[in-house]
Amino acid sequence: MKPPHASLCLLLLLPPLSAPAVAQDPAVAAARAHRGAHGPSILAELADLLALPCVAGDAEGIAASGDFIVRAFARRGVTLERVLVEGASPLIVGRLTSPGARRTLGVYVHYDGQPVDPPRWTFGPWTPTLVSAALEAGGTPRPFPGAGETVDPEWRIYARAAGDDKAPLIAWLAALDALRAARIPPRVDVLFLFDGEEEAGSPHLGQYLEVLGERLATVDVWLFCDGPVHQSRRPQLCFGVRGITGLELTVYGAARPLHSGHYGNFAPNAGERLAALLASMKDERGRVTVQGFYDSSTPPGEAERAALAALPDYDAALRAELALPAADEGAPSYFECLLRPSLNVRGLSAGNVGARARNVVPNVASASLDVRLVSGNDPGDMLDLLEAHVARQGYHLVREDPDPATLRAHGKVAKVLRQGGYVAARSSMDLPPVQEVIAGARRAAGDDLLLVPTLGGSLPLHLFTEGLGAPIVIVPIANHDDNQHAADENLRLANLWYGIDLFAALLTLETGG
Repeated sequence: MKPPHASLCLLLLLPPLSAPAVAQDPAVAAARAHRGAHGPSILAELADLLALPCVAGDAEGIAASGDFIVRAFARRGVTLERVLVEGASPLIVGRLTSPGARRTLGVYVHYDGQPVDPPRWTFGPWTPTLVSAALEAGGTPRPFPGAGETVDPEWRIYARAAGDDKAPLIAWLAALDALRAARIPPRVDVLFLFDGEEEAGSPHLGQYLEVLGERLATVDVWLFCDGPVHQSRRPQLCFGVRGITGLELTVYGAARPLHSGHYGNFAPNAGERLAALLASMKDERGRVTVQGFYDSSTPPGEAERAALAALPDYDAALRAELALPAADEGAPSYFECLLRPSLNVRGLSAGNVGARARNVVPNVASASLDVRLVSGNDPGDMLDLLEAHVARQGYHLVREDPDPATLRAHGKVAKVLRQGGYVAARSSMDLPPVQEVIAGARRAAGDDLLLVPTLGGSLPLHLFTEGLGAPIVIVPIANHDDNQHAADENLRLANLWYGIDLFAALLTLETGG
């Protein structure tokens, strides 16, 4: 087991995300009563789902997870069907109809997870393990509770997709169970849309939305159940996401690797060239120096600035948790950073290190870059700016590995492989169906609820805001320290309990029609 890390002891000081002091709303009270009485069975259903491998592209694992979801919703009276386009993971879609409903909520959840590297995990990624607390805080494995046993909200389940993104599926199921047990009928129609390849970039989602066509046209507002709550553990709603694009950059030295003793003062080192090139893209404060990088960004509006001003000042605590003496770019706040495009070096390769190091002059060095986009940024235009910057540093650009003649003809050569991407998306908080969602969430979260203009991550939400013409609201429930996309991904049970409360409230929205 991994030892506790001192820098993460701050987690023990955070307030729990549990039942806030709100009026006894009937639907929320029903959710709390249900999870209090049936906590062990809720966890058992979650563990069964998490035990199914679900990496996008693994047809067998994705099919098994899809089958589980279809059966689980059928037991609650919701019929789901699989829609399939060639070469894609199935999209699962179905509708819950409520008599007299004046709103239709679209609910998007993805049921695939990131790839895994089992040796890096404390427990098997497909072996759901219940732990008494976060591993970094000294948590130890314990058995799953039996019927009638009290569930500690500080327990955590470790497994791939625990936090991203199977927990919302179980929370929706438990919310439906809770309302049925309390004989509280839902007040809205719900169109469920479950994506099986979000972690692969949802390459077929646009095609799926075209296939479904008019079936989606009745949705008034889309709820995206993804992402974490605020770093302070307070619940939040988010009204936008950043877009994303990226590229692979390779620079060259000699035609082959060379002995560093014989050629170290003669042949250029590709690793050094790449380091200098990357360093030219940012200044000492971390601000991107690529010409025009920030120019197309739409500045935050009055409503967004008001929302930012209302957020708690948590930056110092977050820097302490992450062992950061200061924020990058000299930004005044974490959330203001999310309203700017970012340039990230997500991987480097040049020669070897440690026991594999050799006395050579590397002749090839590569970097993988991602660019997070904000409103106004076009993916292709942002990559054009990066390419122009590389060219201004004296590089001849190519799209495939250069031959010796190309290397001889140019002092510096860089291969650039552009990747796809999509634009940012953001919805106004002032729209009536969005305001209704905010009011519903407050029934579960009370005054703890935070309203955040933009989530830091990326989702292809422009397909919904632009293609379907409906606003979006992101309704995260996962803990902020869930190791999303990394080894030892986990879900804090207090966050699952909050999700059940939240979804029960959203199923019983007060709507204006």
